[in-house]
Amino acid sequence: MRSDGCVLGDLMLSYRSLDEARTRLVMRDNWARRWTAAWQINGLEVVWPVRDLGSVPVLSSKPVRGFTWRTKQRHRPGLEFLVSTGRKHGYESLEERAGLLALDFMAVIEVLPQPFALAFEHVDGHAGHIPDFLAVMRDGGHWLLDIRPAGLVGELDAVKFAASREAAAACGWHYSVITGWRPHVLSGLDALSAQRRPMTDQLGCQPALLAAAANGPVEFGELVHATRLPAVGRAHAVHLLWHRRLGFDLGRPLDDSALVWPAGWTESR
Repeated sequence: MRSDGCVLGDLMLSYRSLDEARTRLVMRDNWARRWTAAWQINGLEVVWPVRDLGSVPVLSSKPVRGFTWRTKQRHRPGLEFLVSTGRKHGYESLEERAGLLALDFMAVIEVLPQPFALAFEHVDGHAGHIPDFLAVMRDGGHWLLDIRPAGLVGELDAVKFAASREAAAACGWHYSVITGWRPHVLSGLDALSAQRRPMTDQLGCQPALLAAAANGPVEFGELVHATRLPAVGRAHAVHLLWHRRLGFDLGRPLDDSALVWPAGWTESR
């Protein structure tokens, strides 16, 4: 799993049972007109039919609901700073915090928590759902996300997720329910995130690191010793890995034996 070339879908484990839940949705003619999504735009609630979601000014929206902290609550909300957007974003659980970290590694343009309230029909009546995040990716595409461990997805939850997938598909967005992450991904991203903020390079470590890796894979421990001060070089190497100027296998632990290569490197070079 190349850190310099992976996409979000390569990192996550997705919920795979939405097709069965979809059979419980009421999707007769004009369903995309009857289903609606309520947004907060300029302090006002504005409701769009699902068929028109592509025209929503998402970058002008605010979360449709807030959240609070209190003692003895079972989930762990908080704020996570993203270097991609330059500000903090709210999350409601540690699983959502991990999702924000992965989105930051993808260098997203924007992340909107609780972006809209979806109202839809299913065989037992009407229901609503607020997705966890809407991410605007670097290529301009949109990725709607719910984050829930697989063991905590109930029957009605699956129906809500299936409805969210249909709403996203109606306007050309991606949709995923993240139930977990592939081995070593979170530990790797957590290690890299320690050096994700801008850094000064008074010792010229970064040019030395890029030159040492220019010809192909080199062990991380050997790479940092190519700098004048390896302890400082290690921090800059992690910084270059986060910003994808260097790459390594995110499916393996990042230790001194991990192989590191320049961004875009292939064996044929």
